[in-house]
Amino acid sequence: MSTQDEALRAVEASLDRPSAARVYDYFIGGTTNYAIDRIFAEKVRERLPLMGEYCRTSRQFLGRAVRQSVREGIRQFVDIGSGLPTAGNVHEVADDERPDHDTSVLYLDNEPVALAHSQVLLADTADEDRHQAMAADLLQPAELWDRVADSHVIDVRKPVALIVNAVLHFIKDDQDPDGILEFYRKQLAPGSLLILSQMTNENPVDDNERQALVDIIKYYESTTNPGILRTKAEFERFFGGWPLLEPGLVYAPAWHPDGDTVFAKAPSESRVIGGVARKPQA
Repeated sequence: MSTQDEALRAVEASLDRPSAARVYDYFIGGTTNYAIDRIFAEKVRERLPLMGEYCRTSRQFLGRAVRQSVREGIRQFVDIGSGLPTAGNVHEVADDERPDHDTSVLYLDNEPVALAHSQVLLADTADEDRHQAMAADLLQPAELWDRVADSHVIDVRKPVALIVNAVLHFIKDDQDPDGILEFYRKQLAPGSLLILSQMTNENPVDDNERQALVDIIKYYESTTNPGILRTKAEFERFFGGWPLLEPGLVYAPAWHPDGDTVFAKAPSESRVIGGVARKPQA
């Protein structure tokens, strides 16, 4: 059986419950989702009407962070918990910013359905010499980093932009995100960038939104990825004290907004925080 056939079988076997990756894809306007995902997404939207805009905010932040990373001299990207290839993939944004096409991207995900979709879709859109998708789990950092080091697309001796975008709200504190992020920070070469974002429960506009955010976390317990929300103070520790690129850890729409940025006029309404930090030179 070919790799693509195996991937398609994995997709077919995943349709018994919503996939957080496919729900996210649906919210940002993608097409790699199924009825079970759309039904769940609409249940979420009933409780939190702007959920789709929050997801778009995360995706837009990723794109702007990748562009800025390229401008900062980064040519390698490792996207952990990359989810489904969809509009604004890291390799597409990087190639758009660097017409020489001298950037490399490694996508990593532990969810079989996300990896399966990645393998199917990257076959049509990517350059196999520079772009690759493989199975790996954020929560198993040593094994994951071995795969990065053994890949033919990333040279871990050189600076890398390590991306963990819209993922940490699926990692609860009892899963040791602090130790895991510390491990990854230690592996990165000096000059590397760390791109992080997640949904926040800070400063809800009213009691209804505060309760809605609690309810959404309960809803996600029935998916492949239960979650947790964090404040800025709770989230900033994941950067390990590295200096943050301007404008620091902010609501994502306030991070180098452009003409397409959702919530650009009211960043705090986005429910998404994010930032990019640089590893100091030794």
